[in-house]
Amino acid sequence: MKIAIDGRAANWYRGTGIGTYTYQLINNLNQIDFLNNYLIFLPEEFHFEKEFRSNFKTGIAKQNELFNFWEEIRVPNVLNENDIDLYHIPQNGVGLSSNIDCKKVITLHDIIPLRMPETCSERYLKIFNEDMPGIIEKCDGIITVSNFSKEDIYKEFNFPKEKIFVTHLAAEDIYKPLNKKQCKSYLSKKYGIEGDFLLYVGGFSPRKNIIGLMEAYELLLHKYNKDLSLVITGKKGISYDMYRDKAQKLGISSKVLFTDFIPLEDMPIFYNGAKIFVYPSYYEGFGLPPLEAMACGTPVVASTETSIPEICGDSALLSNPSSTEDICLKILSILDDNDLLKTLITKGLVHSATFNWKKTAYDTLDAYRAL
Repeated sequence: MKIAIDGRAANWYRGTGIGTYTYQLINNLNQIDFLNNYLIFLPEEFHFEKEFRSNFKTGIAKQNELFNFWEEIRVPNVLNENDIDLYHIPQNGVGLSSNIDCKKVITLHDIIPLRMPETCSERYLKIFNEDMPGIIEKCDGIITVSNFSKEDIYKEFNFPKEKIFVTHLAAEDIYKPLNKKQCKSYLSKKYGIEGDFLLYVGGFSPRKNIIGLMEAYELLLHKYNKDLSLVITGKKGISYDMYRDKAQKLGISSKVLFTDFIPLEDMPIFYNGAKIFVYPSYYEGFGLPPLEAMACGTPVVASTETSIPEICGDSALLSNPSSTEDICLKILSILDDNDLLKTLITKGLVHSATFNWKKTAYDTLDAYRAL
């Protein structure tokens, strides 16, 4: 097969779920596939960890013309001239060109704009509502990241189930157990984080339920006698003031740290330094952070909703995201039971290892072949 992939997200959105997915998919296809020929569209001067094999070549997506997903990447002539068999758009199909004379597959990670529109930006909501039906109509197959998302997509678009393929994601190799004492020392020196802390990773969207997490943490402080802070990572966007004000209203400002953006290389240190990772999201197409925390040997409290039980299995404690009391009690049960803590660490390490990017790449190849 001759396969083309829009790889822009691997550069521009690395560190997000879609950016990590695109980067690791291309990187691992490059490692496992000796037979098929690839044309990868990338921004100029962007390179992967490993040199591309001889069956991979790149096309340039110029930044001054295509600096975001929303612009269509003008490639029909390039695809047709290279006699491409299949073209893959990993970022929800956004940017799929018209008049492409080959099979077209998109990765549709979730349909959050249709399920929780109030949690999306107006621009993304407009693009999704206006363009997605046309994109779905044009594509020959859909790759998605969980069985939950597969059912959600099928119900919403009535797309043939046999043409929706599930390829689970995985934690990257950088997420692994590290010396916790050294991690805590590093966090103290660089970020001023002292002592034990709960950790949240995953963005500031309202669907992530940070308000519920802070309310659960405030309840916890009345039940747990030892010093324990709450660390919330993520770039301080337009919603930051709301979360800061909520912390002040709850009287927990002195114990809640909003870190702002954390570079990728520091993320394993945060996971390893945390006492417990908490992920009370209302909606996820997949949800990578719980797996990343497990891979670092950190116990996880996560949500009972959408894809999260599918991804976490019995290796995390699951709590009702709508119940601050339940979130609080699940955290407290780990803090008060060292045997439970150790069990979750062991289960999490084993469970996270069952997800790996090479399997994602192999499953994606199976989807390509089927189409």
